[in-house]
Amino acid sequence: MPETTEFELVSPEKLLIAEPAEMVVVPGTEGDFGALPRHSPMITAVRPGVIDVYKDGRIEKRIFVAGGFAEVNETRITVLAEEAIPLTEATVEMAIERLAAAQRDLAAATAEPAKRDAARRVVVAEALRQAVS
Repeated sequence: MPETTEFELVSPEKLLIAEPAEMVVVPGTEGDFGALPRHSPMITAVRPGVIDVYKDGRIEKRIFVAGGFAEVNETRITVLAEEAIPLTEATVEMAIERLAAAQRDLAAATAEPAKRDAARRVVVAEALRQAVS
């Protein structure tokens, strides 16, 4: 039986996943990284993208995250996600609608905070569209 590490995915609403995994591939801001059992401790920012959860030598789950932070140590991988959507629940139509709404908001924004928020939502929606394509 392969060695596992505990994987936890937490969104602002709830704990989404708490289960063992052989490896978890996370979209870090400096590139994707694979976290395995006995991984060196680290904390890093997570960019919008897909987390792949491996069990039995294959990808068992794929979850889109809008960003957040990951903490990895020898026994656990914890991702605190701004938003998380299992790819089985995401659609191309959902991504296109989100992208269009974010682009409309960006075009209409006049204040800098609103522009930054809308620009961030455009980045997330584009990443979601790419993930479901």
